[in-house]
Amino acid sequence: MKLTGAEIIISTLIEQGATDVFGYPGGQVINIYDALYKYRDKINHVLTAHEQGAAHAADGYSRVTGKVGVVIATSGPGATNLVTGIATAMLDSIPMVAITGNVPCSLVGKDSFQEIDITGITLPITKHNFFVNKVEELADTIRLAFQIAKSGRPGPVLIDVPKDVQVATYEFEEQSVVEKTPMPKASEAEIDAAVKLLSEAKRPYIYIGGGAAGLGMGGKVLALADKIDAYIGCTFMGLSAISDDEPRFLGMQGMHGHYASSMAQKDADLILGIGVRFSDRATGNVSKYAKNTKIIQIDPDFAEINKNVKVELGIVADVEDAFDRIAAKLEAAKHDEWNDIVNAYKAKEKELDAEAIAAAGDALTPRKIFGVINKIKTEDTIIATDVGQHQMWAAQLTHFDKPRRFASSGGLGTMGFGLGAAIGAQVASGDPTVLITGDGSFGMNLNELATAVKYNIPVVIVLLNNGVLGMVRQWQTLFFGGRYSNTVLDRQTDFVKLAEAFGAVGMRATTEKEFEDAFNKAFTLGRPVVIDTAIDKDEFVLPMLPPGGSIEDIITAVQK
Repeated sequence: MKLTGAEIIISTLIEQGATDVFGYPGGQVINIYDALYKYRDKINHVLTAHEQGAAHAADGYSRVTGKVGVVIATSGPGATNLVTGIATAMLDSIPMVAITGNVPCSLVGKDSFQEIDITGITLPITKHNFFVNKVEELADTIRLAFQIAKSGRPGPVLIDVPKDVQVATYEFEEQSVVEKTPMPKASEAEIDAAVKLLSEAKRPYIYIGGGAAGLGMGGKVLALADKIDAYIGCTFMGLSAISDDEPRFLGMQGMHGHYASSMAQKDADLILGIGVRFSDRATGNVSKYAKNTKIIQIDPDFAEINKNVKVELGIVADVEDAFDRIAAKLEAAKHDEWNDIVNAYKAKEKELDAEAIAAAGDALTPRKIFGVINKIKTEDTIIATDVGQHQMWAAQLTHFDKPRRFASSGGLGTMGFGLGAAIGAQVASGDPTVLITGDGSFGMNLNELATAVKYNIPVVIVLLNNGVLGMVRQWQTLFFGGRYSNTVLDRQTDFVKLAEAFGAVGMRATTEKEFEDAFNKAFTLGRPVVIDTAIDKDEFVLPMLPPGGSIEDIITAVQK
């Protein structure tokens, strides 16, 4: 069947299982949008308010489904507006395909209207990108992009398609969904070495990240922890992979991690890292990190082995296969002394929590806000966040029951990520979705409220409003002598009225009871809702490792 290039693009997306795409039209993709109209009964397009919001929506869509998210933008500023969203997906290993239009091939390189070298711009922030100048190569390029995006360590791929290629015609034959490129298997010697190290460990700690979470390995990891009497911690990207109800799961580790998780990792004699990259936020001062600990690192990306920390054994291979083979060879073990150590840390963490609750008095605090959210939300509820203090409170305090229920920017730390991601996550799943944001982050991309209202996407937005850029201000308080340079926002925005102006529901809460009433109502309305909650600007995210510090320098309380 002979189709135009634009029709081939949409037909191939449908062929590869894309049911929803996000984007914004423009002159150099008008033919693609005409094809979207033609195939509108087979593929749904969500028109966002800005291309950055579309990229974040495709990202959020992928995080909760594991599918490849798709975003479409026109040339020039449309394409460059995707850059932050593409970089966000790259740093968090999220599979995404971005399709951009460009000027006709005859005008490329002539500084034509809205011409930009988007493949050159995105080269460092994509797994791969393509400039397609022949219509006969278009379908296979899209198929290859999907394969690259979801294979090995996932990530974003960009395809730039000139206008004349979209107009040209070529024969299209539907093919099957492309499979992931198989990863090499770990050698028996590597498996045996890992088994030996784990068998000799007296204080084993299993450390899971986005790589393990993306593969849905939570259940297998928990089974191994039970078998060898180990405890489990996670990176920020590993959150929701294992239910917080599980006693072996200690939660997030690192700069703002749970006390017990971070301290247990410090005292472990062996760390089994699965799909983790040992970033600076996780390790603190690398020279002091895990000094007396042997580390096994299993990862699909050879570049991550020994990049940030030196490991005893690095295995670059099919992660799940290597894990399964290691688990099968390990004998059951019991470590009573290790249990006593970890239980003492758990008790200390409960003591710190009790002190924080007592110190709060009647004030509306993040801890109380998340207590209400945990009480009311369902196990299917998706929590999306922007970036800042509210993000870390969400990571520390949200109770997750099921995997892929958390969507937040980890590696890039993208303020303004949350609303687009929440929209994409809700479109993907149909499940209740809550956005946790702050007044600073929300101001970045609040225009996507228009998108939520247009499509009646029932996102509940909980705005932790402290009138400042909280995380930077926290650092200024602790490490810069209280010199609050440009972190006091002092804005006069009425977020309730703003929500109403967009066509959403606006509410305000200044007490725990008011918030519970508001959240209860918002959760059942079936409409976009903004709840503006007033919290203290001096409320800090604790525990905290100071910059350049290590676990020995952990801050658990601050005198105000």
